[in-house]
Amino acid sequence: MEAYDIIRKPIITEHSMEQMAERKYTFEVDKRAGKIEIRKAIEEIFGVKVEKVTTMNVLGKEKRMGANSGMRPDWKKAIVKLTEDSKSIEFFEGLI
Repeated sequence: MEAYDIIRKPIITEHSMEQMAERKYTFEVDKRAGKIEIRKAIEEIFGVKVEKVTTMNVLGKEKRMGANSGMRPDWKKAIVKLTEDSKSIEFFEGLI
């Protein structure tokens, strides 16, 4: 897999914005990707040094429309902590 296949999109919520002060960034990633692959992909795409990667599987919610009900797909979330000497990710800088 290529780096852009592993990292799907950034997750921008109030909680993830608060974590940016601690140099933590949140992304939706491919379900099959491991922590080492996620680390290499982030370092390649953004040119930063990653200290720690925390992953979690998020279960899809049940959604209804009238009498019909279905499930949203399950997905994987990764929280990436950067080292102290690493630069920050510019993508998130304009969002604060």
